[in-house]
Amino acid sequence: MDREEKDLMLEKIMIEYGNELVRLAFSYVKDAEIAKDMVQNTFIKCYKNIDSFRYDAEIKTWLYRITINECKDYLKSWHYKMVAVKSFINETAKSILPSTEKEVMDKYKNEEIKDTISSLPKMYREVVYLYYYDSLNSEEIAKVLDIPVNTVKTRLRRAKQRLESMIEEAEFNGR
Repeated sequence: MDREEKDLMLEKIMIEYGNELVRLAFSYVKDAEIAKDMVQNTFIKCYKNIDSFRYDAEIKTWLYRITINECKDYLKSWHYKMVAVKSFINETAKSILPSTEKEVMDKYKNEEIKDTISSLPKMYREVVYLYYYDSLNSEEIAKVLDIPVNTVKTRLRRAKQRLESMIEEAEFNGR
């Protein structure tokens, strides 16, 4: 396969499988930017080794396997472990140090919001979680939940409306 054919094939593969591979990588590394890096590494390996691909399996399965291996290697890496240790130390230090009144109030407010979100009906709760906590866009949420994009947008809008009224009601009752 000459270079031009490899370039065209890689471009087609990136367009067809890129988003799926990022979601797959994200499920392992739990960080959107790192997931994109893992997929970029997958595409580099794919480009370098496409000539040796035997077509015993689908190219999709091959790409999934490369992506999973990239993620597992990353999670075993020294860099990842050091970042995790530093994060743990920082979080521990923050919990030991005396908190300011604002930090305490912010934590309380965040817990209240989480509780309020948890009280939403499942169909609203899941889109809010995927949108705000997993940082998925409407199209990705639609694919994950197997519903139309407009349904996702409608559920997000209605969830926001319900949350606003629930928070206002809680603030009114709390006074």
